[in-house]
Amino acid sequence: MKQILPLLFSVLYFLNINAQTQPWQGKFEPIDNLIAAPNTYRAASGAPGSQYWQQRANYKIKATLDEKTNTLFGDETIEYFNNSPDALTYLWIQLEQNVNKKGNEDFGSINNDVKDFMTTRQMQFLTRAIDFPAGYSIKYVKDSQDANLKTMVNNTMMKVKLNKTLQPGESMSFSIGWSYPITDRSLFLLSREGYEYFPEDDNTAYLIAHWFPRMAVYSDTEGWQNQQFQKLGEFALEFGDYDVEITVPADHVIAATGLLSNSKDVLTKEQLKRMDKAKTSFDKPVMIITQSEAQANEKTKSTKQKTWHFKAENVRDFAFASSRKFLWDAQAVKLPTHTVMAMSLYPKEGLPVWQEASTTAIRHALEVYSEATFDYPYPVAISVNTSNIGMEFPMISFNGGRPINGKISPSAKASMIGTIIHEVGHNWFPMIVSSDERKWMWMDEGLNTFLHHRTLAERYPDYGSVTPKKIVPFMKGDTNILRPIMTTTDSELFNQFGANFYIKPTVGLQMLRHSIIGKELFDEAFKEYANRWKYKHPNPADLFRTLEDATATDLDWFFRGWFFTTDHVDLELSNVKWFKVYDENSTKEDQNTTTEATMNPNLPNNEMVETDFSNGPEMINMIATPVKDYRQFLSRLDEPAVRKALSGKNIYEVNVKNIGGLVMPVIIEWLFDDGSSEIDRIPAEIWRRNAYEIKKTFIKEKRVVKVNLDPNFELADTDMNNNSFPKTETKSDFDRFKDGK
Repeated sequence: MKQILPLLFSVLYFLNINAQTQPWQGKFEPIDNLIAAPNTYRAASGAPGSQYWQQRANYKIKATLDEKTNTLFGDETIEYFNNSPDALTYLWIQLEQNVNKKGNEDFGSINNDVKDFMTTRQMQFLTRAIDFPAGYSIKYVKDSQDANLKTMVNNTMMKVKLNKTLQPGESMSFSIGWSYPITDRSLFLLSREGYEYFPEDDNTAYLIAHWFPRMAVYSDTEGWQNQQFQKLGEFALEFGDYDVEITVPADHVIAATGLLSNSKDVLTKEQLKRMDKAKTSFDKPVMIITQSEAQANEKTKSTKQKTWHFKAENVRDFAFASSRKFLWDAQAVKLPTHTVMAMSLYPKEGLPVWQEASTTAIRHALEVYSEATFDYPYPVAISVNTSNIGMEFPMISFNGGRPINGKISPSAKASMIGTIIHEVGHNWFPMIVSSDERKWMWMDEGLNTFLHHRTLAERYPDYGSVTPKKIVPFMKGDTNILRPIMTTTDSELFNQFGANFYIKPTVGLQMLRHSIIGKELFDEAFKEYANRWKYKHPNPADLFRTLEDATATDLDWFFRGWFFTTDHVDLELSNVKWFKVYDENSTKEDQNTTTEATMNPNLPNNEMVETDFSNGPEMINMIATPVKDYRQFLSRLDEPAVRKALSGKNIYEVNVKNIGGLVMPVIIEWLFDDGSSEIDRIPAEIWRRNAYEIKKTFIKEKRVVKVNLDPNFELADTDMNNNSFPKTETKSDFDRFKDGK
């Protein structure tokens, strides 16, 4: 060590490294202290561990929809598998319908503001002036021996106390009888289900979701995920098989999770024939129920009933839609491993745009998402039209967007198609890659929005899609109220969750794909994450670790800044100096060292700051290297060769400051005097030793006339006015006002 230290100090002296005066912030330190430690259940690679486990719940449900009273009645049997290493003495059941119960009217309130001017509907949300029935009536909870099980309901959660401890590796069955009044969706803020009434023809479309008591998740990281449903945070659910019989008025048509197993009992011969045709129609949808048939169906209400029987394997939820108003079209979509039926159901109020665009949008989503992750594994993908909603469930989604008097604006149509793609895309995240939506909304919404906008960019380029510029206004927001992405769902402000949980993660993944990791390597890593965790329950740490593991890229600096802080990107190109190596054979003009640069008292040692390149280059006198600088090296540089290689070259020293706090790659565009340009990309690691300011030297054959940072706006830089040299003049607000006058 006695010999090494003098050598080290000598090297540091030779490099003339200036000490950083600002506090060290550890931006490149590991995020190990911010995420859960790996263990036998979740490996350090981000993959499920060797002893990973998760619970399972199979359901048999018989339900009846009473159209006269808008009530749903059900009896269900749950077969629950305890795959955990823990003995369970009680279970937790989700009762989301209780969120709108009278006694819970303030539970999970989104907005409590009274304003001078409010619409009637806003007042209804706020005051519940018109009361309405809501919530479950639980008739019984019994074990497989028909013995009653004791229960305790706490708002949207019900504890079921077991008569016998459920040991590791054991399973049990129990039954629940229940009913609840289906709610009018127009009465609720954040209504994810319920019914929509059509006064013109006195009919109703039912969107039935989180409708049956469901098992809460029991996991290795959470224990029971029994966090109350507060409307914003959605669901955490176990996988299982479903056998569901739904009895409705005989003239109703049902779309649901799973495959219809008794189609001959509920469809006409003509409808069956059309469905067979649709199974081989890969170029366009086939009408299963036409407009004329649906409108004829609206005119009378059957007093008879039909039971539709659906089965679904390895899904985490079940939803359905029922109405006599539905038109229905279907088309086959060929994926590499199998064929999927894409279907749309919609009332006549959705014409013509739903018939033209919905099933096509489903097909595009199935194809792009499958390519990016894994082939869509289920047999059907369904889009149902309703008002003012976009909501996802396995194999089925409820989507808004309607024309007015048969006409729809281009922007409204684009929004409708985007909604369909987004909600169909949720089949991957979180219906299959089953993250905990109630805790981490961004894990499903952010990843899904990323692929949703990739689908738009590839299949609907004229519609526009999210780019890093989209998040800039949010990133420039008030730091007193901004929250990091790693904020639990129900703790986010209602007016910010869209930007923070949907758009910001999307932009972050776009930056990883295009600017940090690279498209090919990122795509492999993203696919690896999706395949590792399909039909499982990943946490944020599993995503972060997988992206690093599958790319051999240290991304802790990015995860720390983008996900755990509210810092923003603002890189300033503070100075660019132009140099040439002095050459006695060069012309006098080339060696002009006259400069009008000014002394800047804010820079160390009052450094000179150039305003442009008009004064020519500064000259570097390159002298021979003293023998002592080689120390113990016996080899020597070919100094004439080095001088020759630099002769006539333009040397530029670039100074960049980190104003916003987030470290990012430095993307530099050079504009040359012959009209050409090129881009250099410097990895973010250049900020490791000084996260406030960096210098980098470049050699260019051509003369530079302008330098820009992030020319294609890849990094969500919040202030592009400080990204150029020579500085770009920007007008003040007053000058812009005068110009406007």
